[in-house]
Amino acid sequence: MTEARLTLGRRGEEAAAAHLVSLGMKIMARNVRTPVGEVDLVARSGRLLVFVEVKTRSSLAFGLPEEAVGPRKQRQIIRAAQWYMNQGHGHGLQPRFDVIAVLIRGAQIECRHIEAAFSL
Repeated sequence: MTEARLTLGRRGEEAAAAHLVSLGMKIMARNVRTPVGEVDLVARSGRLLVFVEVKTRSSLAFGLPEEAVGPRKQRQIIRAAQWYMNQGHGHGLQPRFDVIAVLIRGAQIECRHIEAAFSL
Protein backbone atom coordinates (compact mmCIF):
# COMPACT_ATOMS: atom_id res chain seq x y z
CA MET A 1 0.00 0.00 0.00
CA THR A 2 1.34 3.43 -0.89
CA GLU A 3 2.13 6.07 1.69
CA ALA A 4 -0.61 8.29 0.24
CA ARG A 5 -3.24 5.58 0.76
CA LEU A 6 -2.02 4.91 4.30
CA THR A 7 -2.21 8.62 5.09
CA LEU A 8 -5.71 8.84 3.60
CA GLY A 9 -6.80 5.85 5.70
CA ARG A 10 -5.36 7.33 8.88
CA ARG A 11 -7.14 10.64 8.22
CA GLY A 12 -10.38 8.74 7.67
CA GLU A 13 -10.02 6.80 10.91
CA GLU A 14 -9.26 9.99 12.84
CA ALA A 15 -12.36 11.66 11.36
CA ALA A 16 -14.48 8.59 12.18
CA ALA A 17 -13.20 8.47 15.77
CA ALA A 18 -13.91 12.19 16.22
CA HIS A 19 -17.43 11.63 14.85
CA LEU A 20 -18.08 8.83 17.35
CA VAL A 21 -16.79 10.94 20.24
CA SER A 22 -19.07 13.81 19.12
CA LEU A 23 -21.98 11.38 19.53
CA GLY A 24 -20.93 10.69 23.12
CA MET A 25 -19.25 7.36 22.44
CA LYS A 26 -16.00 6.33 24.11
CA ILE A 27 -13.26 4.91 21.88
CA MET A 28 -12.14 1.68 23.56
CA ALA A 29 -9.61 0.49 20.96
CA ARG A 30 -8.18 1.29 17.54
CA ASN A 31 -6.87 -1.05 14.87
CA VAL A 32 -7.57 -4.20 16.86
CA ARG A 33 -5.60 -7.03 15.27
CA THR A 34 -6.76 -10.55 16.07
CA PRO A 35 -5.75 -13.95 14.71
CA VAL A 36 -8.91 -13.86 12.54
CA GLY A 37 -8.88 -10.27 11.28
CA GLU A 38 -8.84 -6.60 12.20
CA VAL A 39 -11.39 -4.11 13.49
CA ASP A 40 -10.72 -0.43 12.80
CA LEU A 41 -12.45 1.05 15.86
CA VAL A 42 -14.18 -0.31 18.94
CA ALA A 43 -16.42 2.15 20.77
CA ARG A 44 -18.78 1.98 23.69
CA SER A 45 -22.19 3.58 23.81
CA GLY A 46 -24.15 2.69 26.93
CA ARG A 47 -24.63 -1.09 26.91
CA LEU A 48 -23.40 -1.39 23.30
CA LEU A 49 -19.92 -2.38 22.19
CA VAL A 50 -19.73 -0.95 18.68
CA PHE A 51 -17.33 -2.49 16.16
CA VAL A 52 -16.69 0.04 13.41
CA GLU A 53 -15.33 -0.52 9.93
CA VAL A 54 -14.03 2.72 8.42
CA LYS A 55 -13.83 3.03 4.64
CA THR A 56 -12.17 6.14 3.27
CA ARG A 57 -12.09 7.41 -0.31
CA SER A 58 -10.82 10.57 -1.98
CA SER A 59 -13.32 10.28 -4.85
CA LEU A 60 -16.34 8.27 -5.88
CA ALA A 61 -14.62 6.88 -8.99
CA PHE A 62 -14.72 3.37 -7.55
CA GLY A 63 -18.13 3.70 -5.87
CA LEU A 64 -19.28 4.68 -2.43
CA PRO A 65 -16.86 3.79 0.39
CA GLU A 66 -19.44 1.66 2.21
CA GLU A 67 -19.89 -0.53 -0.86
CA ALA A 68 -16.47 -2.03 -0.08
CA VAL A 69 -17.88 -3.70 3.05
CA GLY A 70 -19.35 -6.77 1.39
CA PRO A 71 -20.36 -10.13 2.88
CA ARG A 72 -16.78 -11.45 3.07
CA LYS A 73 -15.53 -8.37 4.93
CA GLN A 74 -18.57 -8.48 7.22
CA ARG A 75 -17.84 -12.11 8.18
CA GLN A 76 -14.20 -11.21 8.91
CA ILE A 77 -15.24 -8.31 11.17
CA ILE A 78 -17.78 -10.49 13.00
CA ARG A 79 -15.15 -13.19 13.62
CA ALA A 80 -12.66 -10.60 14.87
CA ALA A 81 -15.32 -9.08 17.16
CA GLN A 82 -16.21 -12.50 18.56
CA TRP A 83 -12.54 -13.23 19.24
CA TYR A 84 -12.13 -9.80 20.91
CA MET A 85 -15.15 -10.35 23.17
CA ASN A 86 -14.03 -13.90 24.01
CA GLN A 87 -10.81 -12.37 25.36
CA GLY A 88 -12.87 -10.71 28.11
CA HIS A 89 -13.43 -7.31 26.49
CA GLY A 90 -16.92 -5.90 26.69
CA HIS A 91 -18.30 -8.51 29.07
CA GLY A 92 -22.08 -8.12 29.30
CA LEU A 93 -22.26 -5.63 26.44
CA GLN A 94 -24.30 -6.08 23.27
CA PRO A 95 -22.23 -5.98 20.04
CA ARG A 96 -23.24 -3.78 17.13
CA PHE A 97 -21.55 -3.47 13.76
CA ASP A 98 -21.35 -0.01 12.17
CA VAL A 99 -19.72 1.33 9.03
CA ILE A 100 -18.42 4.86 8.72
CA ALA A 101 -17.90 5.95 5.13
CA VAL A 102 -15.46 8.85 4.87
CA LEU A 103 -15.01 10.98 1.77
CA ILE A 104 -11.99 13.29 1.87
CA ARG A 105 -11.57 15.91 -0.82
CA GLY A 106 -8.74 18.25 0.12
CA ALA A 107 -9.60 19.83 3.46
CA GLN A 108 -13.28 18.81 3.19
CA ILE A 109 -14.19 15.65 5.14
CA GLU A 110 -17.62 14.04 5.01
CA CYS A 111 -18.58 11.14 7.33
CA ARG A 112 -21.64 8.97 6.76
CA HIS A 113 -22.35 6.78 9.78
CA ILE A 114 -24.34 3.63 9.08
CA GLU A 115 -25.46 2.22 12.42
CA ALA A 116 -26.14 -1.52 12.62
CA ALA A 117 -24.92 -1.86 9.04
CA PHE A 118 -24.87 -5.66 9.43
CA SER A 119 -25.45 -8.20 12.18
CA LEU A 120 -24.40 -11.65 13.36
